[in-house]
Amino acid sequence: MLLLTVKNEPKKPKNMKTNKKTCLVTGGSSGIGLSIVKLFLDNNYHVFNVDISPSSFGEFCRCDISNVEQVTDVINGISQKHIIDVLVSNAGIHFSANIENTSEADLDKVFNINVKGAYAAIKAVLPNMKANNNGAIIVMSSDQALVAKHNSFAYNLSKAALASMAKTTAVDYAAFNIRANAVCPGTIETPLYHQAIDNYCQKSGANQAEVHQEEASLQPLNRLGQPEEVAELVLFLASDKAKFITGSLQVIDGGYTAQ
Repeated sequence: MLLLTVKNEPKKPKNMKTNKKTCLVTGGSSGIGLSIVKLFLDNNYHVFNVDISPSSFGEFCRCDISNVEQVTDVINGISQKHIIDVLVSNAGIHFSANIENTSEADLDKVFNINVKGAYAAIKAVLPNMKANNNGAIIVMSSDQALVAKHNSFAYNLSKAALASMAKTTAVDYAAFNIRANAVCPGTIETPLYHQAIDNYCQKSGANQAEVHQEEASLQPLNRLGQPEEVAELVLFLASDKAKFITGSLQVIDGGYTAQ
């Protein structure tokens, strides 16, 4: 009987054996992120939802996005078993105030989640994508990467930083066939939007229905955007149909920034 020596070869990622691609979404439990998770699932992706709030859609991985070590550990764990074809860095918070009314703690909180969270996620997926010589990174920025809005100092600053992050990543990793783009939504009707309106109305005493109508009327299309519409753009950017698009800021704002 011959004894065969088996080499300890590294295990191949699971999705190398199936037709499914893998998409990792941060902040995928609500709003735009949830719509992205659902749409990618509908399009036969294996989807990981990295979020602090649980969800029954996708494979949920609990993680505090503001904690770089946690983000790195979670994504490293996924990378050991899967090729990560797509990263959608979507997690973020809103904060409304001008610079005088923005404390250092406020600024840190916004940047820790919106910017450092994206930094940690992108940095963690890059070794996996480089090894596969392929990947699509979509960063959720905002129309505020292009224009200023009142009482939005920290949020505006963070979204401009995300747009820059997408562009520099696109340039630095094009040689590895890794594409990076930023999606820049305008006013989208999400729980985050409703929370911002509620907070504004509580502080100002304004009528909610009137504020919603005013927000809609600011858009040339005279309505708010929907999370599902943003998700469709993200799916396109992740697909081979967009394989010559990288380093771009893709605006989806109902014409707001064109005015």
